[in-house]
Amino acid sequence: MGTAKNEIVGWGLIGCGVIAPSHAKAIEQVEGAKLVACCDVIRERAEARAKEFGDSDTAAYTDLEKMLADSNVDAVSICTPSGMHADNGIMAAQAGKHILCEKPMDVTLQKIDALIAACEENNVKLAGVFQRRTYQASKQVREAVRGGKLGKLVLGDCYQKYFRSHEYYASGEWRATWELDGGGALMNQGVHGIDLLLHIMGDICRLNARCRTLARNIAVEDTAIASVEFVNGALGAIEGTTSVTPGMGCKTEICGNDGTIVMDGDTIAVWDVPGEEDVETEEASDVGAARDPAAGLGATGHIAHMADLVDSIWNDREPEIPGREARRAVEVIKAIYLSSRRGGDTVELPLSYEDDGPGIDDRGGDWDW
Repeated sequence: MGTAKNEIVGWGLIGCGVIAPSHAKAIEQVEGAKLVACCDVIRERAEARAKEFGDSDTAAYTDLEKMLADSNVDAVSICTPSGMHADNGIMAAQAGKHILCEKPMDVTLQKIDALIAACEENNVKLAGVFQRRTYQASKQVREAVRGGKLGKLVLGDCYQKYFRSHEYYASGEWRATWELDGGGALMNQGVHGIDLLLHIMGDICRLNARCRTLARNIAVEDTAIASVEFVNGALGAIEGTTSVTPGMGCKTEICGNDGTIVMDGDTIAVWDVPGEEDVETEEASDVGAARDPAAGLGATGHIAHMADLVDSIWNDREPEIPGREARRAVEVIKAIYLSSRRGGDTVELPLSYEDDGPGIDDRGGDWDW
């Protein structure tokens, strides 16, 4: 399915919960996109989003099949719980709709691959949401690292220390479940920083990890740590938690034998590159979102993602973050879970579908933290 350049791309929201306004606000800011439909199992919520962000012609649905049959809908944003992403996306692809999918693309690699295949078979675009890639600082760091300005890469570290309250986890029945959230601190929050680390450093080939539930009464991890080795030979550390007070945000540290760059949230905190002065950025730190999830629900990153998808539809090109790119961070998280349930044993990547399970131990019971 294609849309002629400069034609309006009619947009539908699948799921009208917490993250949906970020997509709706982005649609308002993107030339060539218009919100034409909202779908949610709760009719009042779909109608409220349609009224808030649409116009008198914006339709509200509770039946996804009916929304996908709407000829005014050319593309959709998938904003449902994580474990529903692939199922919703496959339905959209089979209906010929292009897709912008919230992170993670789904909670198992098998379902993600099924979604990617469905989009290829139906010739529709599939793009993932990873706002950290859109920061100007992230682009500067990646360019410097990939350009060899730090010399031989030695360490690549990602520290994500967030606070999420008991009330946050109780706010939705799907939260902190293996079936629909796919995990805890890593799969829900940490997936962003892990994606950025891979985007800058390249793929991970092996890791050792430990996951624990230390502070929250949930079935999934609230704290995790992994020691990783990258394909390029560099080593690194990944930390993720939602159980520290106060939340301190995401810090990415990249070290080579010739220099070091540190990102603190969306700003560059250290730029020690031979022959260059410090790089300044104008964006504010994202520490607020580390403590309050509502504080991070701006639309800046979503605007960039949506504009890219519109352009990829017009020009029939691949989106900047296609499905296989969005898959990478999920595979690392699944490897971390696998290593932890094996007592911290080394796990090699890529994974097989046999290793694509939830966080249960070898005896088949829940993790005994």
